[in-house]
This record gives sequence, C-alpha cells and structure tokens, in this order.
Amino acid sequence: MRPLAVIGNVNVDLIVGPVAPWPKAGTETVVDHDDLRVGGQAGNTALAWQALGIDFEIAANLGDDQFGRWLREAFGGRAARWPVHTEGTTLSVGMTHPDGERTFFTTRGHLPRFNLDDVLSVLDGKRLSGGYALLCGSFLTDDLTRQYDAFFDWAEAHRIAVALDTGWPMDGWTAQNCAAARAWLSRCELALFNEVETTTLAGLKDPTDAARKIRDGMKKAATVVVKRGPEGAIAIGPDGQIIDATAPRVNVVDTIGAGDVFNGAFLAALAREHALARCLAAAVQVASRAISTLPRDYGGPIFFEEAIHERA
Repeated sequence: MRPLAVIGNVNVDLIVGPVAPWPKAGTETVVDHDDLRVGGQAGNTALAWQALGIDFEIAANLGDDQFGRWLREAFGGRAARWPVHTEGTTLSVGMTHPDGERTFFTTRGHLPRFNLDDVLSVLDGKRLSGGYALLCGSFLTDDLTRQYDAFFDWAEAHRIAVALDTGWPMDGWTAQNCAAARAWLSRCELALFNEVETTTLAGLKDPTDAARKIRDGMKKAATVVVKRGPEGAIAIGPDGQIIDATAPRVNVVDTIGAGDVFNGAFLAALAREHALARCLAAAVQVASRAISTLPRDYGGPIFFEEAIHERA
C-alpha cells in the first residue's frame, strides 16, 4: 500500500438540529439532536481512515485551549507533534435541516496560523515518497495557503502526488478564488471537488465537460473526481475515460463531512492500487453509509474491503 497523508484543517464541530423553519431573531429553538465532535476537512478524512483501519499521517495545528487539547487526544500519537498556536481553537456550529442540508457558523480561531513549517515538522517526505497527500481547507489556512508553491515544490521533490479539495470559500467562488484554485490544481495529480465547485471552476453546466476542462489545466495524466451527492460520482482518470458510480438509496441523517469521508475511502482504495472504478464505487458506498447512520458508522475495515471488491 502506498503511504497516505492529509494536510489541512482540524477543528471542533458542534452539530445541532434539525432546525426548521429558520429561527426568528430573539427567539430560542429546542432541537432533538446535538453532537460535539472532531471536524474540519482534514479531521473528517482522518476519522474515516481510522475507522477503516487505514495507516496514515496527518499534519494540522492546534489552538491553545481545552478544545485544542481535546483534539490532540482524539488522534493520539499522530497528533503528538502538532504545533500549538496562541489563538483559541476554531469552532464550527452546524445547524442541520430536515432535508439533510446544513448551515455553518465558523470562528477563525487557530486555523489561519497553520503554516508550512507546521506541516514539515510533522510529515517525513522520504517516508511519504510514492504516496498520496490530500491537501484541504485551503480557504481557512491563510498562512499555509500563501506558501502553497513551496509545499508543491516539497511534494514534487519527494514524488508525493497531491490531491486537492479546497472546501467552500467563505466569500464564495469569486473570480479571485476561482483563479487561485485553478493555479493550485495546475500542480496537482488529483482533484476531488463536488459538482457545484467543479462546474463553477470550469464555467460549464455539464459536470463531465467541466471535469474535462479542469483536467486540461492539471498535471499530465491527472485524475478528476466529481462528487455528486445522491447521484453518486464520476471520474476522469489518466487514460481520459469517464467512470461513473451510482449511490445507493439511503435515509440521509447527517451529510456533514460526507465529501471528506468520500475522499478518505477513495484515496485509501487508490493507495492500494485498485482500478479507478473500484476506488470510486468504494468511496460512494462508505460515504453513503456514513451519512445514513447516527452515531456515524463507516462500516469498518470489513465493509471497506467488501465495497472495494464489489462488482464495479
């Protein structure tokens, strides 16, 4: 198996809901469910890898407070060298809605201070050589994002293939944010975006056409994956062929982090050098299980193996 790493945002999520209709100012709403848990794109991917029995490394930073210490405990030895910054821990309050969608309120906290020195203090380039590194949370990790060129240089020097999932920009997909994402993608081997992000970046309505356009701006023989929620996912691999995976019908409970769970399962299967169709199918199956269970259940290593080897 090729080595795996994730670099990006780990923070605290407080999930409450469902909420409907939206509360009026000055009122109080009682909800049926609350969940305080590890969150952030990098955190969600890492939790999926842990649950699936995948070996991996994770580079992140921490805030200097009780929440920061709690996050370190959640990842044990993998977080032993995470740098601590003086800011408080970033907190996201997520309100779920009856249709499975959600609304987030996020504090800036410690994430903007995550930087390249933090990454290199945790990750060993030689040990990750020949593997995959998922880079995520781009619009939250201000200091690291400004150093992306140096990060890509480091990854290339160690023959580490970079997969990018920027997450949703706080100020939306402005022309500036789109241009930045395209520039980062030009140095990546894999793109892992949802359908809206893909079509917005490409300026095209059809997700397949949009994926092809994005791939044209990436490294040679790159892979582009488009996550389509209940419609499953599509991918264009190094050979340029379109791969499609359908999603099972499930009772959606909580979609928060679904794309991050998908990323984790997809890259884990890819690191085992399975065919693209099997990687895509396994990722859809694991993500579908995760969003339909409460408390969240990823299925574990046995379910993951079965999902990989199902007929694609």
